[in-house]
Amino acid sequence: MEEPAPPAPIKDEAVKAIQDTAEAVTQSASTIADKLREWLSSFSWLPDSAVNATSHLLLLGGLLVTAWFIYIVFRPLILSWMKNVVAKTPYTWDNELFGHGVFRWLTHLLPGIFILLFAPGFFESTLIVSKVLETSAKIYLLLSTYFVFDSLFNAIRSMMQKSRVGVHLNLVAISQVAKLVTALVIFLLCIATVLQKPPIALLSGLGVLASVIMLVFKDVILGFVAGIQLSTNKMLGIGDWLEMPSYQADGDVEEIGLTTVKVRNFDRTITTIPTYALISESFKNWRGMAESDGRRIKRSLLIDTNSIQLVTPAMVERFREIEHISDYFAAKEKEVEAFNAKLPADRIKNRVNGRRLTNVGTFRAYIEGYLKSHPAINPNMTLLVRQLAPEGRGLPIEVYCFCKDKRWAHYESIQADIFDHLFAVAPEFDLRIFQEPSGIDFQGLTQQPSSSE
Repeated sequence: MEEPAPPAPIKDEAVKAIQDTAEAVTQSASTIADKLREWLSSFSWLPDSAVNATSHLLLLGGLLVTAWFIYIVFRPLILSWMKNVVAKTPYTWDNELFGHGVFRWLTHLLPGIFILLFAPGFFESTLIVSKVLETSAKIYLLLSTYFVFDSLFNAIRSMMQKSRVGVHLNLVAISQVAKLVTALVIFLLCIATVLQKPPIALLSGLGVLASVIMLVFKDVILGFVAGIQLSTNKMLGIGDWLEMPSYQADGDVEEIGLTTVKVRNFDRTITTIPTYALISESFKNWRGMAESDGRRIKRSLLIDTNSIQLVTPAMVERFREIEHISDYFAAKEKEVEAFNAKLPADRIKNRVNGRRLTNVGTFRAYIEGYLKSHPAINPNMTLLVRQLAPEGRGLPIEVYCFCKDKRWAHYESIQADIFDHLFAVAPEFDLRIFQEPSGIDFQGLTQQPSSSE
């Protein structure tokens, strides 16, 4: 007993149904053309030699007018109906598709399909006209198909940008590459349509074409690879603060494209950087600061070394009344007294011997206590006040801490307030801030006091 043959796949059945429909439409168009010629032949005033030409002109005019009617009247009606349907659905993806013009470009296919179906039947006896119309319709359909995919990629990118995964992907570069590949495929299909050759025949020169593409689209290929590395390694994203002095870029990243990265500088100018330059050269991304709990303050005070001295008893009385170092000073005094008590009495008479507090050390302790109590400074992050090596411009006292408010204007204001205060209180510790001499200083040295008469 023979086994029954397996049913044809659904795909094959759909293709066969489409082919049968196309053949039926072509046959109907051929019948219409034959009846039109018979009708024209019935007119005695029309010569037989002009029947075919007249029928072709009427068929061509009717074909183009009907296609124009579909484009001008029928297509807007379909779009209006689809807009109402999309508005009533609970989904958001169809709104994105409609908003980016996917359905609008799909309806562009209708006039091309109409011409492609009816032209072979109308002009069956005139192959040149039939081929020109068919080729034109196919090219129109291919171009409309490209714009369908272009708007589809835009809709997908818009939907992905709203998702958690899409935030970390370079969607602009990926969509641009997809559009470029689609454009190349459509271009090959258009060339194959014009030359009346299968697309596979054109791929025989793929090696030469690949070389040309590598040469012409070198920056595009490098940018695409760089974009993948940037997104995969999470090196850069939209909205990051990028600083790249080699390109004079210092601002927020607005767009990461296939070939360029657009940066909006803080002076509101725009800098474009080749995407592959972000891989081959170094740059600074301030995202870590934006995501952290504070923005770093790192600035130095230059203390005139001539004003540094040991703490005198008169200074001790003053320093005990200062709020931020009262506890520190009391503990430090006990520590110094306990250390010096172990030394011989004759050695303690000289202030150089033993341990002594200095005004600059006390000032450092004051700065640290002041910062710890400051409401705008994050005490849970690194906070230190240290000396740096003097280089002929006084003794640098560096303040290293983190401001809670990361907004630029607020951060600068807080930093300025802190150093305004430190500059103002330094004389209370008998310290002078170092400042290089200016013209007024030299002018004072050269002026001689006037002699009294």
